[in-house]
Amino acid sequence: MRSHFSREISFIGHRRQFLTLSCVLVILSIVGLVLRGLVFGIEFTGGTEVDFYETGDVTIEQMRGALEAADEGTATVQTTTMQGEAGFLVRSDTTDPATANAHAQAAAKSLGLTSDNYTVTTIGPDWGADTTRSSLMAFGVAILLIIAYVSFRYEFKMSITAVAALIHDLVITLGVYAWFQIDISPNVIAALLTIMGYSLYDTVVEFNRMNENAKQLRDGVHRTYFEICNFSINEVIVRTINTTVVTLVPVICMLAIGGATLKDFAFAILVGEVLGTYSSFAVASPLLAIWKTREPKWAKLEARYGSAAKVEAAPAVDAAEKNEPKEG
Repeated sequence: MRSHFSREISFIGHRRQFLTLSCVLVILSIVGLVLRGLVFGIEFTGGTEVDFYETGDVTIEQMRGALEAADEGTATVQTTTMQGEAGFLVRSDTTDPATANAHAQAAAKSLGLTSDNYTVTTIGPDWGADTTRSSLMAFGVAILLIIAYVSFRYEFKMSITAVAALIHDLVITLGVYAWFQIDISPNVIAALLTIMGYSLYDTVVEFNRMNENAKQLRDGVHRTYFEICNFSINEVIVRTINTTVVTLVPVICMLAIGGATLKDFAFAILVGEVLGTYSSFAVASPLLAIWKTREPKWAKLEARYGSAAKVEAAPAVDAAEKNEPKEG
């Protein structure tokens, strides 16, 4: 495999800028998580969700007034659209199914709606705690399996840098949800686990090329690990971009015309896939190259052929050229 470009793009040459940008995004995400926090759906906290659909000319103020009259004054109300029809999504802390149904019925009746215009979903706090615990366990097991597989297939340093890129993607994605106060639902958790797969795929493709080139590439040009790393990224970057574009097409369609459930999943996938593609060449690969260059073998080659050595050699070459006798 060879690069699709006539000249190599200097991804590794801009590693400091890439890593600085990633650090800024991670810090902003952590600030958002601390100051604004995540908004968890009723699947995690317990409560009631009422979907009102085909509500006609009912305004959000009328809906809030009807809920307040039905003793659901603290409920949050969002407007929705389902197949071109206006509606509302109502969330409250009510965990008793009978009470939730009675309140929804009273609100619907006062607005001139029937039982065909709403559905009530009530989830107890115990189920929400189980969902939270299962989600955290799934993430923990996934991280451990990734470290084990990549360490076995390649090397431990690759597994750690791959996980660093995964954490980078997940933290920034959660930061987006925190800053924009978007609800975290089980669909979002499923999307985050899917993001881990996409991000790992792009990273492993690049690591595989680096591993092969580090062993076999003898072109007299790419000697240091930084150079081999950059060349390897150039070899696979078009494949990575094509894969990302193809996978994003259905995701964008889901986000544009899908229902609320699909949009929850699609938005997380959209953010995560873009970050996963970026982190593979801007986070995982530079971190690996920096770490590998500290090994004795690669450190010697960097000292001899690296950018610093080339800078030191340039004045000597210029001086030699100036001192050469001129013909004639």
